[in-house]
Amino acid sequence: MEFYTRITIPKAPFTFSYPEQIQLFGSCFVENIGKKLEENHFQIDLNPFGTLYNPLSIAEAIRKLLHPEQFTRDQIFQHEGIYHSFSHHSRFSSPSETDCLKQINERLFHSAEIIRKVQRMIITFGTAWVYQLKSSGQVVSNCHKLPEKFFRRERLSVETIVTTWKELLLSLWEQNPEVKILFTVSPIRHWKDGAHGNQLSKATLLLAIDQLQQEFPESVNYFPAYEILLDELRDYRFYTDDMLHPSPQAVEYIWEQFSKNLFSQETLHLLKEWQEIQKAIQHKPFQPESETYKRFISQTLLKMERLNEKFPFFDITNEIEILKKKF
Repeated sequence: MEFYTRITIPKAPFTFSYPEQIQLFGSCFVENIGKKLEENHFQIDLNPFGTLYNPLSIAEAIRKLLHPEQFTRDQIFQHEGIYHSFSHHSRFSSPSETDCLKQINERLFHSAEIIRKVQRMIITFGTAWVYQLKSSGQVVSNCHKLPEKFFRRERLSVETIVTTWKELLLSLWEQNPEVKILFTVSPIRHWKDGAHGNQLSKATLLLAIDQLQQEFPESVNYFPAYEILLDELRDYRFYTDDMLHPSPQAVEYIWEQFSKNLFSQETLHLLKEWQEIQKAIQHKPFQPESETYKRFISQTLLKMERLNEKFPFFDITNEIEILKKKF
């Protein structure tokens, strides 16, 4: 008997592997996947503009990386003693104008170098609703708690998203023809839009991604994180206390499905080997001074050093140093 709806994930036109660099953009769901990739030593560049939610802001961030120009004082503003950028998440905000610009520009030029050579990109759309500044018409990435009267709110159309992203992808492939794009839609519900408004928003994003996938079938793919949480994990025990965000258990399950369906075989083998070593590193002995535990550490270090020799791109230098201190 089947007690839940199982999601069938079609075979992807491309896979992810350890030697490839991955750049990630989008909503807080991409942060979850990005952190899992980082924990497992993939080469990643996560959200160079901070968490972004709507397709136009994500597109603008990528456009700025393709044609980087230093942010200047007239592109940031002060509100309640803090300097912000309408193009960035609040993690770049600062009480110091100099510090705000320094953070923004250092990350901009660092990630602009990466985007030209990155092999894989993961994009997570969170919402089709956008906020525009009434004064300029600019779609903002973050309102930074400014009064609502400064903004105009609207839901993007499928056509607007597809047109924007088709133009952007062609521009991206001019500079980096090898990069493959994986789209996801965040399963986190935007409840302030209302139940119906949230569904309309998610449907708009799904239809837009589907059109892009049909337009570029070899270079664009979709991973059904949204469907996995809403169907396979259709139970509030898989949500955090706000009943909107996925629980750690749900994130772990989606990560397992992501790995199983999108990683190359060599990467899956290496990942399994690394996870076994991780368990050994995290092991807490009853007698840390015993010869048995010292032999255990020595054997684990040997495995780590062999892993590093076999896969030089797999940097576990910090973990090796931490374990050596336990001798």
